[in-house]
Amino acid sequence: MTDAPDLSGSERDEHFLRRSFDVAGRARTHGNHPFGAVLVDQNGNVLIEMENGYMPAHDATAHAERLIATQACTTLSPDVLRHATLYSSAEPCAMCAGAIYWAGIGRLVYGLSEHRLRALTGNHPENPTLDLPCRDVFKSGQRPTEVVGPLLEDEAAAVHEGAWSP
Repeated sequence: MTDAPDLSGSERDEHFLRRSFDVAGRARTHGNHPFGAVLVDQNGNVLIEMENGYMPAHDATAHAERLIATQACTTLSPDVLRHATLYSSAEPCAMCAGAIYWAGIGRLVYGLSEHRLRALTGNHPENPTLDLPCRDVFKSGQRPTEVVGPLLEDEAAAVHEGAWSP
């Protein structure tokens, strides 16, 4: 049984992207930065959900997408990953895009663009954003990664309201 029965392609993308926003909200509730990601197989089954993991160790590399990529490539087959979609509440940074690529995840759908995220976070010391679109990272690789986004950007931005205040 799928987690999104009877949904068209765009409806399915919106459904799971909103789920990533819910995961991001949970991350914030748990004292972490408001980012979340969900990995879904080609049949609409959720394989892995991950919140940002910055706290408690202050691990700046514990982005939700990177954590999913690490778990996915060590627990799922390359064929499953090639046909899977990672839904991310925000555009993956260069590190996360690299991790998605190396894990072999075939498709990415994201909400908040890196450009808009940077406008929300400003010069926050815990989020020194990189101005490097994930599409640029993927297009430098040898295998294709389909990218959809930004999508539902206002909803994605809402999770960040007040999170980056000094």
